[in-house]
Amino acid sequence: MYQVDDKFRNQGKFKQLSVSNTHLLRICILGGGFGGLYTALELGNFAKCPYKYEIKLIERRDNFLFTPLLYEVVTGELHNWEVAPSYKKLLADSSAKFCQGEVKDVDLEENLVTLQNGEILTYDYLVLAVGKETRLDLVPGAAEYAQTFRTLADAEYLKERLRFLEASDLPVIKIAIAGAGPNGVEIACKLADRLGKRGEIRLIDRGNEILKTFSKGSQTASYRALVKRGVQIGLNTNIEAIKSDAIIINHQGKTQHLQTNLVLWTGGNQSIQWVKNLNCQHNQQGQLVATPTLQLAGYPNVFVLGDLAEIRDAQGNETPATAQAAFQQAPCAARNIWAKITGRKLKSFSYLHLGEMLTLGINNAVVYSFGITIDGNLARIIRRGVYIQRLPTFNHKLQVARRWILAGIKKLLRR
Repeated sequence: MYQVDDKFRNQGKFKQLSVSNTHLLRICILGGGFGGLYTALELGNFAKCPYKYEIKLIERRDNFLFTPLLYEVVTGELHNWEVAPSYKKLLADSSAKFCQGEVKDVDLEENLVTLQNGEILTYDYLVLAVGKETRLDLVPGAAEYAQTFRTLADAEYLKERLRFLEASDLPVIKIAIAGAGPNGVEIACKLADRLGKRGEIRLIDRGNEILKTFSKGSQTASYRALVKRGVQIGLNTNIEAIKSDAIIINHQGKTQHLQTNLVLWTGGNQSIQWVKNLNCQHNQQGQLVATPTLQLAGYPNVFVLGDLAEIRDAQGNETPATAQAAFQQAPCAARNIWAKITGRKLKSFSYLHLGEMLTLGINNAVVYSFGITIDGNLARIIRRGVYIQRLPTFNHKLQVARRWILAGIKKLLRR
């Protein structure tokens, strides 16, 4: 059963906002990932609502990133425009408007958002969907020498670094990847395929298995793909330090110094500082506590999505912090915002786990859904098809689908 701490119950935020048809409703969405952008697009569909409204999407980057396809950028399978279209393009036909900026502070009591450039925005309804940031202070040297892989800029840096290493006279290119979750496994397979026999890829994790939250079918297919590509898997292994040209690990009490040309860091996230400072209820992991209707506990005009929040359904089941969950939360948040504006009953969010999809190298993937596991080239085709359906707008879907189909036909003709 959902409960609100008394500290936040008594802040007077549980009253319905009183609005008229002449009042300009300001809806502010912070964060342009799956949760934020898709909420903005969904809200833009309410153009016939009798209220005057303004929808602003605030994001510091100028391009959306379809993160599940970021790996294909590194191998040249996909182009930047396919996985990272601009917000202005995506919102061109929407009533939601893009505002490029970085959030500095949010005042939940006064309904104010302060940006780093000093601009102050007021809101009637707020959507928090900024996600988390990579934590690099867990291991000495990680912040200085490890490279993250979560943005388009990260992918571009990695491509340039690989080109530099490939053009060098190094007989073997040694890459260590910290973290054997989906991010680590997928990039390990892609790098192994790109570098071939010249690459020495090492996947390191302190746990005793890869993809610990995934199905056995996905784990087995992924492990098989890693081994086939010669990726060295170091489980039950702690990273003690990272140097400019080496990584220091400890396995079963034995310390090893391994030479590396590149270290990729794929694990460890933390809340953004201004999120930590919000005067609201946080759980022990620092996440914001939400109601089943995706509202911030104590602030019914604030909606929270994605991994920055602890979101449980009406039965108390916690929603996983995944892109798939954020994708499903967006339409629910949009409908509930309009339900609240028009005085209708809000609906609880209920997460439906549709399955798992991982790219496991070039022309290889694994798809697990409702107890069935498929891997290989067929899984790759299924994965691409599903992701076309999940791209943000119809026009972008059409452009990407056309390019993929033409590329497939050309490939067949060359055989």
